[in-house]
Amino acid sequence: MADSERDDRDERDDRRSEARERALSLLYEAEAKSIDGLAVLAALPVRPDPLAVVLVEGVTAHAEQIDALLVAHARGWTLERMPVIDRTLLRIATYELIDRPDVPTAVVIDEAVTLAKRFSTDDSGRFVNGMLSAIARKVRDHPEQ
Repeated sequence: MADSERDDRDERDDRRSEARERALSLLYEAEAKSIDGLAVLAALPVRPDPLAVVLVEGVTAHAEQIDALLVAHARGWTLERMPVIDRTLLRIATYELIDRPDVPTAVVIDEAVTLAKRFSTDDSGRFVNGMLSAIARKVRDHPEQ
């Protein structure tokens, strides 16, 4: 692969990571204000990156399905007991796992774990990784179950 192709791919990956981080902040804001993500998007003076919009809209549209998957895989944890950042990251990544088959499972999990390590507790990376691995097995490897 030529250096220019590698640079283009790295730049694209960086933009996607930034969009996921922006979606995290928007959904965190929505939760803090007890409003949905669409209301947060509507109030913005400048529309964010299209991927951030897709993620916020997708998490909002699939909230019940996403939360049901989280509850089913959170042994010993309720949604309310999870740190807000972890819960929000899990929602974003679960949306990607169920509705964005173009994004590889490893990328979804790695991005969420990286953000968890960066913005949440010391144990969040392992927690997010374990939850998403189990959810991915359910929705990507055996979706009919």
